[in-house]
Amino acid sequence: MKKACVIGWPIAQSRSPLIHGYWLRKYGIEGFYTKEPVEPKDLVTFLATMKERGFLGCNVTVPHKERAFGSADIKDASAVAIGAANTLWFEGDALACTNTDTYGFMANLDWRAPGWRAVDGPVLVLGAGGSARAVIYGLLDSGRSDIRVFNRTLDRAEDIARHFGAGVSAWAWDVRNNHVGEASLIVNTTTLGMNGVGDPEIDFRSGKKDAVVADLVYVPLETPLLKSARTHGLVGVDGLGMLLHQAVPGFEKWFGVRPEVSSELYTLVADHIREG
Repeated sequence: MKKACVIGWPIAQSRSPLIHGYWLRKYGIEGFYTKEPVEPKDLVTFLATMKERGFLGCNVTVPHKERAFGSADIKDASAVAIGAANTLWFEGDALACTNTDTYGFMANLDWRAPGWRAVDGPVLVLGAGGSARAVIYGLLDSGRSDIRVFNRTLDRAEDIARHFGAGVSAWAWDVRNNHVGEASLIVNTTTLGMNGVGDPEIDFRSGKKDAVVADLVYVPLETPLLKSARTHGLVGVDGLGMLLHQAVPGFEKWFGVRPEVSSELYTLVADHIREG
């Protein structure tokens, strides 16, 4: 029987088994997908023994993404660009990795805001962590050439700008609202708004009405940022779709079927989030 898992510490909060379990049932595949709590001190051992335990691969969540990337024998371009891995599988005996956050983010934008590519103007990225790198990598690949990164610690934004080079610039957090009127897309990659705590405090009064605001946070589904954006007439995209889409490549690698992200799956996971 085919099996895969998600690893992290802690891991109880992961909704990946709900997503992959839905697809396994939908496509009639004999397999299962589990949560595996792996402490940081045990990560290298777990990865080294994963194949003999019968796993075809795994998803990786915090705090293991960077070390999983370092442990892989084969690293694809997205993982290298981001410096972290969230999906592992085997090619023969070699451990391969990718980072599907870029795919998940871009696919979700196309799903929830299909006209976003036609809107002109710079992209504002809030935050400068690993998620920001995934977003920027995808946006550059899509042809965006003016991506402005805002972060409370300017040094981290400058690190990202140097990493990606032309098309990416670093800005102080305090000037973020000066750029809203020009923006075609605003992306929150910080944890502000998670579980209803905090708010990036973006002033949308000058925002273009066809601009898109995307939040990578998905608990709650409507963050303070998205509520404010929609109140001012802008298009809001929540982070749940990214979670669903980023799961697609791994499922295909392990179980041999490319699954569909459907409205039914979105509703299933959204209901689970609302129920807590």
